[in-house]
Amino acid sequence: MKVNNDTAQFLKLLQVFKESEKEVYMIQVTKGKVETAKKVVIYGPEGIGKSTLASNFPNPVFIDTEGSTKALDVARYPEVKNWMDIKAFVEDSINTRQFSTIVIDTADWAERFCIRAVCAKQKVSGIEDIPYGKGYTYVMEEFAQLLDMCNKAIAAGINVVFTAHAQMRKFEQPDEMGSYDRWEMKLSKKAAPLLKEWADMVLFCNYKTQVMTDSKTQSKKAFGGKRVMYTSHHPCWDAKNRYDLPEQVDMEFAQIAHLFSTQPTPVQAQEPNYRLELRALIAEKSLDGRRIAATWHLGKDSTNEDYRKAYEDTKKTYGGK
Repeated sequence: MKVNNDTAQFLKLLQVFKESEKEVYMIQVTKGKVETAKKVVIYGPEGIGKSTLASNFPNPVFIDTEGSTKALDVARYPEVKNWMDIKAFVEDSINTRQFSTIVIDTADWAERFCIRAVCAKQKVSGIEDIPYGKGYTYVMEEFAQLLDMCNKAIAAGINVVFTAHAQMRKFEQPDEMGSYDRWEMKLSKKAAPLLKEWADMVLFCNYKTQVMTDSKTQSKKAFGGKRVMYTSHHPCWDAKNRYDLPEQVDMEFAQIAHLFSTQPTPVQAQEPNYRLELRALIAEKSLDGRRIAATWHLGKDSTNEDYRKAYEDTKKTYGGK
């Protein structure tokens, strides 16, 4: 059968796309420890030094949601005015790769901006005004999008640190009598578990005090006040780590610095695979692939730059994502 030049060119392009698909769907199984950037949550009472601790992480940049870093000599993004600012600053860090750590200070104030964004989207004045109690579900979903962006930073070799305030809450065990107070992050009941699950380390910072009883008067007196970090779960607070840390350490970055000694440096952004981008655009817009291949002389030996020019011209002509 005689095949014209346009058809032959299209068949070559189709073969290239098939080869690209093979590259995408090849599955590789690996074994052993994988060194990645770290996902960290630091929380504790106000004024204990959460921001100062975060400032000691490798080459940090702060997204200061509450203006608490003014006394610190750190790199920071401009004042946060809305939820989109926070997401835009995270995206900028991923794109520029100038810093090794993104610090979102604090998570609970970031959630305030998230709540405002959800209320504006739902056209209500308060989160409780959303029917059927779905307000905080929407907040959780929106906050999860921020964590997805943070995962992209982790994949790029950039640590992500959230600081958060702590508060006391009454806790009741379902199968036990009575209740007790415990420390928790000052976040909504749906956002807090999400952040804890996401993190590799949740460090609870507090003042360690001791109580002594006077043998004569039987009066009790507290003393001490040393700042410590708790790294493991306790009935009175949430904490965790995946690195076999001691249950209690001094509140100093030196106690966890070894976890970052073998961390990969931020990788440079990789150029997109424009063969796949062009293929997706052709499918999305139901375009004539043969015509595009013929116009740009695309074939098996075409480079990614050739496909980039074809993709950008096609996108400009027909539109796309």
